[in-house]
Amino acid sequence: MSRYRHLITDENRKWWTLGAMCLALFMIMLDNTVVNVALPSIQRDLDTSISGLEWIVNGYTLSFAVLLVVGGRLGDIFGRRKMFLLGVVIFTLSSVTAGFAVDNLSLIASRVVQGAGAALMMPGTLSIITDAFPPSERGKAIGTWAGVSAVALAIGPVLGGFLTEHVDWRAIFFINVPVGILAVLAAIFAVRESRDTTVGRRVDVLGVAVLTVSLTALVLALIEGNNWGWGSTAIVGLIAGSVVAFVLFAVVERRVTAPIIEFALFNSRNFIGAVTVAFIISFAMLGVFFFFALYMQNILGYSPLEAGIRFLPTTLVIMVLAPLAGRLSDRIGPRWPMVIGMALVSVALYMLSTIEVGTTFSHILPGFVLLGAGIGMTMSPMSTAAMNSVATAKAGVASGVLSMFRMVGGTFGIAALGALFQGQAKSRLDQTFSGAGLTGAERSDFAHQLTGGAPHVDGLSAAQAAKVTAAGQDAFVYGLSHAMVLSLSVAILGVLVALLMIRGHGKSHEEEVGPVVREEPGPLEDEAGELAAPGSAAPVT
Repeated sequence: MSRYRHLITDENRKWWTLGAMCLALFMIMLDNTVVNVALPSIQRDLDTSISGLEWIVNGYTLSFAVLLVVGGRLGDIFGRRKMFLLGVVIFTLSSVTAGFAVDNLSLIASRVVQGAGAALMMPGTLSIITDAFPPSERGKAIGTWAGVSAVALAIGPVLGGFLTEHVDWRAIFFINVPVGILAVLAAIFAVRESRDTTVGRRVDVLGVAVLTVSLTALVLALIEGNNWGWGSTAIVGLIAGSVVAFVLFAVVERRVTAPIIEFALFNSRNFIGAVTVAFIISFAMLGVFFFFALYMQNILGYSPLEAGIRFLPTTLVIMVLAPLAGRLSDRIGPRWPMVIGMALVSVALYMLSTIEVGTTFSHILPGFVLLGAGIGMTMSPMSTAAMNSVATAKAGVASGVLSMFRMVGGTFGIAALGALFQGQAKSRLDQTFSGAGLTGAERSDFAHQLTGGAPHVDGLSAAQAAKVTAAGQDAFVYGLSHAMVLSLSVAILGVLVALLMIRGHGKSHEEEVGPVVREEPGPLEDEAGELAAPGSAAPVT
């Protein structure tokens, strides 16, 4: 392979680096969307409930979210390329075990490990790009990075639908193997090692543990609240425990010498605004992808591939607009692209909240297009606003915090919208079946089946079964429309945050306070901290 090293020069290395990071990001984002259209097939094959489906998605996003900041910190301490490569290996191996899962529990466990691998990869993609490009070009680079993310979003549902329909849902995990191998090779040959020389080598294990407990308890309460009862001892205890653990986390972070979250980052108004919008945009996006994948297959009757194709109006628009929005933010600053983007998302969610049982795909198509436009206009300026508000040396931890807020937003979106969906759907069924002679257990079992595509009650005549099926579809749509109203309310808050918190200009931290003085490596060390040949040049990292 050394014969090809001459292709990578000092002039073009940053573009090779961007390509390597985009390849890895493609794998991460592909896995986010490729699973959604396979959910009904997984539900039938593994006989799981909507709560089980939520954990297949949230097991991944939760471990991803909690460990993102850790991944960023480890990259800053031990080397961003090293942690990135470790993450790719973990992600690829756990994809294989997910493909061989024999039940829902083993699939969830593989997804949790997969999320841990992604958490080591994701901060590296953005921090390595930030280190490789000067502030004046970061918007363009991050726009390309976000555009590749959008390509994965576009391909994911279609590829997932094709593999689920014509091969098997397990194939959606096996496709990560060749992509992972390519990502490793690209990073080895193209990416220079970088780290934050201003921090020590301690890792805040206690902070990670407490934050994990807090987020897991809250997500578990949201997902299982309808099943266990919102007033039950278990749910109340989980919520209370989550709050206590979060308070303890804040105390721990202010006392340890190397916190996983540097609260100094939040001295920047732009950074606060960017991470808040990151939470909100993911709350809306992943919630829509999760529930409309079920809706299009179980209510509209599409096959997995047909459902995947119908996500293209959203994902293709993101793919086109994300790079353009990144360049626009370089020129005019990130505020107005983010405001316009979140406003478009809000309009889209309003349109999607008006669905009824007789709604066809042509009715929701405009909402899908506007949703893609809003996400595309928001994501790149949001990332640029966050990364330009911190010193380059802090790019790893800042990227980790930003990505954590994105993934926590997606996790909470699915969990909160799922809780509202289940509650509203069950309430609707109770009203519809009132006086129909069905027991509470039968109604509860019927509600449990809503995500499976063919809810039924045993012992009914054909005419009664038809009425019960129609009632199930009505309850599904009723719950979904209410979930979209909640998502709309959160998106409107995002418009206000972008307008009030993000400053209009696009100056970077270096442009405001001056460049950060970096330590020159020793005369016998190259950029990876390894011994270099005497007399050879050692570039500054």
